[in-house]
Amino acid sequence: MQRDVLVLGAGIVGLSTALKLQEAGRSVAIVDRHEAGQGTSFGNAGIIERASIWPYAFPRQLGDLLAYAFNRRADAHYHLSALPRIAPFLARYWWASEPSRHEKSMRAALPLVERCFSEHEPLIEAAGAGYLLRRGGWLKLFRTEESLAEAIAAAELVRPFGLTVDQLDGAGVASLEPNLSEKMLGGFHYKDPISVADPAALSRAYLNLFEQRGGAFLSGEADTLRQQADGRWSVKTRSGAATGRDIVVALGPWADAVWKPLGYRLPMGIKRGYHMHYRPAGNAVLNHTVLDDDVGYVLAPMARGIRLTTGAEFALRDAPPTPVQLERVEPLARKLFPLETRLDAKPWMGNRPCTPDMLPIIGPAPRHKGLWFAFGHAHHGLTLGAVTGRLVTEMITGAETFTDPAPYSAARF
Repeated sequence: MQRDVLVLGAGIVGLSTALKLQEAGRSVAIVDRHEAGQGTSFGNAGIIERASIWPYAFPRQLGDLLAYAFNRRADAHYHLSALPRIAPFLARYWWASEPSRHEKSMRAALPLVERCFSEHEPLIEAAGAGYLLRRGGWLKLFRTEESLAEAIAAAELVRPFGLTVDQLDGAGVASLEPNLSEKMLGGFHYKDPISVADPAALSRAYLNLFEQRGGAFLSGEADTLRQQADGRWSVKTRSGAATGRDIVVALGPWADAVWKPLGYRLPMGIKRGYHMHYRPAGNAVLNHTVLDDDVGYVLAPMARGIRLTTGAEFALRDAPPTPVQLERVEPLARKLFPLETRLDAKPWMGNRPCTPDMLPIIGPAPRHKGLWFAFGHAHHGLTLGAVTGRLVTEMITGAETFTDPAPYSAARF
């Protein structure tokens, strides 16, 4: 099969990119060994996070570092055995989180974040997936004066960018979420983000739209990628060889299957995360996604039930699951909101692909013509999927890009 472009990866970034390329008149095939949206894109808090202006920084205060070092925090966990392998990434992540460098990364990501929903919206409408959206924003809850002060500072940092953030007292929180079992000191309502009730269903809707537009979804392995003598790229699939003049690597945490054999050395790290679904007790309803900031977990109302998501686990990508964070926060989540039985046979685990400077890698591979990178979105693959697709498409087609792509280039490393 010959196409103009092959997209490796059927997560939300790959699907969005394929749709944007189709809109630009390119014939496209997607290649993945799994079904669409079954990898990292399957498990998240389901937010197109327009308010996530500031990237997640590595803690730099001594007290915080000591607390994390003892590995007893719920919002972060690490595998001691993995430290020798992941320490270089963590060191670069810490260095990039220095306030001035952190702000530089924020400014670089801003053009992507500002367009995150406006680029998704036409795709969602065309895919008939509007029923999955919930436009109520999300809540950040706190119990202590110390966390309140930190929340006020965080809110003030995003307001200059045109975002709507309402501060709530305890009564205000209760009015929005009357079924919370605990009385909170207060909260902040971030109103601009859009929630998705079933991220996997959104991926399937995007795939259906892609196929309706003439796209082909092929089962294949990315590590069979080869560049032919004529410059075209080829990958083996169950339907035979697929070739394309251009190839987009949107494999998230598995992108190293392509860039490592080609000689690239990118400082990619992994943050693993877990989730579990629960049936709400009785007639209890959760109206918004809520972050229990003092503890470090999220409760999100989903089509399947209430999804409890954990913080970050620093470990090797393929190490066996260790859902200790889920076990730590589940009793606390049950105190906050009335959860009944678990609905999943076991906790889901996913891998978030991260760069130390907290920016994705988007753009041409420095040494291979026709090879394009689109990965490294960390916590924000869903958020930045469509806008990444637009930027990659503009670069492939030679159109004027809506923003300077240099900050996302693999050459920065």
